Amino acid sequence: MKKTLCIEVDCASCAAKMEQAVNRLPGVESATVSFMTQKMVVEGPDEGFDKLMQQVVKACRKIEPDCEIHL
Repeated sequence: MKKTLCIEVDCASCAAKMEQAVNRLPGVESATVSFMTQKMVVEGPDEGFDKLMQQVVKACRKIEPDCEIHL
């Protein structure tokens, strides 16, 4: 499954750190974060995708606690 999320991140460095953190999560096939478009694209298995998205949000909030992620 592939999902595109709208995010609000303050800097390109934080976006890059989020991308690295999400790509390290078990079950994530690929993830890209674009600071310019304020979007994140996450690919993973269909089964358990909602739980995976909760982990994605948690990982991003560790890097930038006040970021907005719209599922």
